[in-house]
Amino acid sequence: MSDWMETVREQYRTRGVGERLAAGRKSGVVVVDLINGFTDPACPPGSDLDTVVGHTAELLGWAREAGLPVFFTTISYEPQDLGELVWLRKMPTLRVLTAGSRWVEVDQRLAPRSTEPVIAKKAASAFHGTDLAEHLAAAGVDSLIVCGATTSGCIRATVIDACAGNYPVRVPRECVGDRAEGPHAANLFDIDAKYADVVSLDEVMAA
Repeated sequence: MSDWMETVREQYRTRGVGERLAAGRKSGVVVVDLINGFTDPACPPGSDLDTVVGHTAELLGWAREAGLPVFFTTISYEPQDLGELVWLRKMPTLRVLTAGSRWVEVDQRLAPRSTEPVIAKKAASAFHGTDLAEHLAAAGVDSLIVCGATTSGCIRATVIDACAGNYPVRVPRECVGDRAEGPHAANLFDIDAKYADVVSLDEVMAA
């Protein structure tokens, strides 16, 4: 941890920022955007997320064995979206994520099961404009384990919306990644301080 992070963490603690959260009665796993377009460096928005994918596969093995519901998200655009969405003007690299292309498919190393919804979205948060909340309610989920990519974008947005929806969230640090280390580390720090508990994968699986 950087020196400034430890200094700020201590300052926050003295002011009531960064308390630990208790998980609810039933956790669900939300795998955010570990799709080919993000996990294949050959794709313009992609990067090397092999380690993240490997740890997420380990998390999913544990979750499935424990009977926890699992939900996946992908980013997928229709032709009419390409000229309309502000996010695509800001990040035109995402325009390759078109419906029906291999780039929007979940990385097969994670192999979603037929009972595990793959929820298409057009914005950063897994909640915005989707039926994720309805899926969680139907499954009786009252707390979340969020993993995937990218830490500074879709993970952060999803965690903030989950917190706003009153879901306690755990983020296993080995199971999230970004295109660069600086934004990844800074956003994990901020998420842990304000919106969720950033913990180790071992801590999640030991709970």
